[in-house]
Amino acid sequence: MKSIYFFLSLILLSTGNLLAQAAEEMPAPPFIRTVQFRESGSLLNAQAQLPIIRLGSGLELSFDDIIGDEANYFYKITHHNADWTESNLMRSEFMDGMDDVRILDYENSVAVLQLYTHYRLKIPNRNVKRLTKTGNYMLSIYNDNHELIFSRKFMIYTPALAVGAQVKRPRDLEFVDEKQTLRFFVDGGDDQLINPRRNVKVVLLQNNNLKTAITDIEPQYTIGTKLEYRYDEETAFWAGNEFFGFENRDFRAATAAIQYIEVRDLYHNFLFTNPTRRDQIYTYNPDINGNFLVTTLQGINPESEAEYVWIHFSLQHPKLEDDQEMHVYGNFNNYEIEKTTTMEWNEKQQIYELPYLLKQGFYNYKYVIVDKNGEIDPQIQPGGNFWQTENEYQILVYYRRPGGRFDELIGYGQTNSTDITN
Repeated sequence: MKSIYFFLSLILLSTGNLLAQAAEEMPAPPFIRTVQFRESGSLLNAQAQLPIIRLGSGLELSFDDIIGDEANYFYKITHHNADWTESNLMRSEFMDGMDDVRILDYENSVAVLQLYTHYRLKIPNRNVKRLTKTGNYMLSIYNDNHELIFSRKFMIYTPALAVGAQVKRPRDLEFVDEKQTLRFFVDGGDDQLINPRRNVKVVLLQNNNLKTAITDIEPQYTIGTKLEYRYDEETAFWAGNEFFGFENRDFRAATAAIQYIEVRDLYHNFLFTNPTRRDQIYTYNPDINGNFLVTTLQGINPESEAEYVWIHFSLQHPKLEDDQEMHVYGNFNNYEIEKTTTMEWNEKQQIYELPYLLKQGFYNYKYVIVDKNGEIDPQIQPGGNFWQTENEYQILVYYRRPGGRFDELIGYGQTNSTDITN
């Protein structure tokens, strides 16, 4: 009888593993704006970006509810494996404290046309004293009815492994002017990595964008405790182009990027029409690689005193096919392709246009062409691909120890394409 129970248990366990699905982020609804997610406690991390923090560091999430009715929001934290399936750890194993707690730190906007309530969540706090394990995490925000409003991914690592990286031009002559290849190594030092082809997993990111991550890369060579990844095509990213940018700290003044201003129910900033750069010569333009920073000259505290402004984007580009769409793209909405980022064709002026509501600040953005399946083909994008483009790269190294129950994130490396070589 015991053997039957054991056999049935194996079947149920196998079925559960097959049914395990990778967790996906829930995009924020239209009334939730300016979701900023970052490491806390450092002026160097003031930009909103994907948080990849060291074990023991703090984390900060903030967002605005433009309904402005001081709604109640709650948060939950879940732990995940390298492939974003939920880990087998109990909550008490990765968290010292408790979640499913209301966010109590909030304030209403002051002296602005667009009313909103600004919410702020810091971890650690009096309920979550610390997160005790490395790996992938999901922070989910719920309302009073326990309905998921939005969620964001973050990672916690410890530097147990040394990670070195270099950006190279591809060896494939077809893409030598359009791609950037990441070559790197992982060194375990005194720690022996058991069966690295199976137990070591790496994730490669360009500009902190999880949407374009490269995964499932095995080490090519093992030299002592060092794992070498000297791939060409397998670890190559499309180079893209520098992001466009604008700043409207003073939303009532025209700037190098803002052509003119109108005042209606809210302020409207009309940006200069951007050109299609695919067939132009590459020109370096300093950017913050798709991120944004909330700032204002109209008040002291931008979190509650910055104004919301309708930003009017426009792009000079030939009309697309019926099964294609043009979108504005950037970390201002976590690189999501959604209805609110869809540009409309202006037949009279022969340009694409979009008004989008953004809080005052400095923003990076670009334009992308999306097919009917919501996919982005990097080879046909308005910005083109240039090997000289400045991009940041992140390397995440996970390890499942023999007998381990989750994927530990024990290696993290960064590099930049400004030092690209042939």
